[in-house]
Amino acid sequence: MIISRAPLSISLCGDGSDVRSFYEKFGGCVISTSIRKYAYVYLNPSFDKNSITLRYSETESVSEYKDIKHKYFRQVLRDFNVKGVEITSMSDIPSSAGFGSSSSFLVALLKLIHTYREEPINVYSLAQEASKIEIDELNSRIGKTDHFSSAFGGLRFYEYAKDGSVTVNPIVMSSESYRRLQNNLVMFYFKEDKTLETRFIDCGNKNMANDVIKQIGEKTRLLKTELESNNIDALGPILNDSWNMRAPVFDTGLNTNATSNYLLGISSGATGGKLFSVNGGYFLLFYVPSDDSREKVRKVFHDANEITFELDQAGCSIIFME
Repeated sequence: MIISRAPLSISLCGDGSDVRSFYEKFGGCVISTSIRKYAYVYLNPSFDKNSITLRYSETESVSEYKDIKHKYFRQVLRDFNVKGVEITSMSDIPSSAGFGSSSSFLVALLKLIHTYREEPINVYSLAQEASKIEIDELNSRIGKTDHFSSAFGGLRFYEYAKDGSVTVNPIVMSSESYRRLQNNLVMFYFKEDKTLETRFIDCGNKNMANDVIKQIGEKTRLLKTELESNNIDALGPILNDSWNMRAPVFDTGLNTNATSNYLLGISSGATGGKLFSVNGGYFLLFYVPSDDSREKVRKVFHDANEITFELDQAGCSIIFME
């Protein structure tokens, strides 16, 4: 048996600049952190060398790649010509809950397959391979950060060159600053009848969207400098500025409930926040710098589901092999 594990991630600033249509023209940068919520993939060799058994929310048992319903399994197993295996996937957070869960699963699956085939792969190549499969082969309209954050782990600054190469640098802070950052982040889940659209790539006004992403890129670089100067509280205002810059460029604008809840969090003591849209609802991440304010924010959102998490330092790894 082989078990791989890859962390889920939260991008803090710079979203949209990691999408090919943007970085190939302008370059881009994102600050993201992995969290201690993981995607796990297990592999056992099968007695039947021509069979493929897959277990996730469904169970599949096939002999031909084309018959696999799960598109990630189908693409990877076909690309690597792997049969005669039983593979099971699990996650600490459902795949529909955002946080790059599909990308984390793909990173963990690729790490598993390379290990099974006794092929060494470095972390950078793993991230690039995962992004290529999901974006190019599966035509997912996403950026590359989730793959890199899941592969590398930790709090990092990702810079995207026009040629598609990625420079990865850790955000270096004191241990006390890292502890404060984790302590001051509060997240809530809100159920919604429809999925909110928050991606720049669906914006009707591309020129306006590109201008906004450029401005947020400048904020992202500023945030890197502030964090590495241990000015953790700079995160809140920068998130708030980014929120206000993003809102006008969405096709349909921000959902009224999400906007109202965001403003309620700000009026209760948060200094900034971020929206994560998922199937059937959305998450609001707030930066709240004081204990009293965090209690106020939790009190006003007592009907919502608070999502507790810790920041992660480790990237994708093989956690068991026998």
